[in-house]
Amino acid sequence: MQPDRQPYDAAQPKGHILADFERRERKFMSPFGCLSADSQGRRVSEAPCPVRTAFQRDRDRIVYSNAFRRMKHKTQVFLAPLGAHYRTRLTHTLEVAQISRTIARALYLNEDLAEAIALGHDLGHPPFGHGGEMALKEAYGPQFSHHEQSLRVVDVLENNGRGLNLTYEVRDGILKHSKGYGKIIPDNPEELATTIEGRIVRMADIMAYLNHDLDDAIRSGVISEDQVPGSCRRILGETHSDRATVMIQDLIFSTHVIDGRLCMNVSEEVDRAMATLRKFLFDHVYRSRRVHKEFVKAKKILKELYTYFLEDEAMRLKTLEEMEMPDLHANGDAPHRTVCDLIASLTDTEALELYSKNFFPSPLV
Repeated sequence: MQPDRQPYDAAQPKGHILADFERRERKFMSPFGCLSADSQGRRVSEAPCPVRTAFQRDRDRIVYSNAFRRMKHKTQVFLAPLGAHYRTRLTHTLEVAQISRTIARALYLNEDLAEAIALGHDLGHPPFGHGGEMALKEAYGPQFSHHEQSLRVVDVLENNGRGLNLTYEVRDGILKHSKGYGKIIPDNPEELATTIEGRIVRMADIMAYLNHDLDDAIRSGVISEDQVPGSCRRILGETHSDRATVMIQDLIFSTHVIDGRLCMNVSEEVDRAMATLRKFLFDHVYRSRRVHKEFVKAKKILKELYTYFLEDEAMRLKTLEEMEMPDLHANGDAPHRTVCDLIASLTDTEALELYSKNFFPSPLV
């Protein structure tokens, strides 16, 4: 029996591949998914790509951006890890993207949109993990947040100050992916992405870090396996694979249509276990003496670099040029804003090298 599909036909009109993709979405996707053809569009109108949907195009722009590549040298939890198996901000992002695609596929939603949001959600995260974010909250202002900085990266900083011109849905998902230490699924609908795919990324983000941060903490010796709460091990499983499987499948099978809306949910048992594991990680890993003392050092480095670049315009301009970043101060941005962008864009390695170069004494001969 011949497969029920048509071969590529170069004789068809140029845009037929895009049309086929959009037609496939309409046939396959749930009515709760966001069709790429129904996107609210870009801030600057563009002609469509003849072979990619709008969200596929966004995904590619993010993957080819400078900010995406820089994440491979940014801390997830453990600063400048020497072991090759520790997660970085980039590998965290890839795990979030994979979980997002799995959930979106199972719920018959738009995988490309979920993946694009996931790949872009941490582009604005400073070096040295959440210690770096706290440093910029203290140096630049309490209004700094990595999710807003991620949106600024794709809107303003990439492409020599022109941004990536992503679709509304991807930008909205990037902005609203973060949950801080609040509820996993917030009560306030204003905190949620407008698309279900964006809400999936919010859940996938916490599923990813609960699993891999625990994995890395055990690998590093910060905690031991027998310290993990018994309820978490009983409900979620003993291994990274088991925990990820339980969390993902529980979300998929607990999500239902209520009053005409697709409501994402997890079972009460798994929700309690995830909350318990999250609190355990905050108490015994993120706030542990061993991890915290490194964050204190990282904050000192970034805050001193912040003051240095604020006071030395020539070095600020030179560093921006080396990092292929635009000088937005020339376009009217305040120096504080430009320095904040610079510091947030640094990799761990760059921050350490700049600090050593500018604050450590050098031999005169």
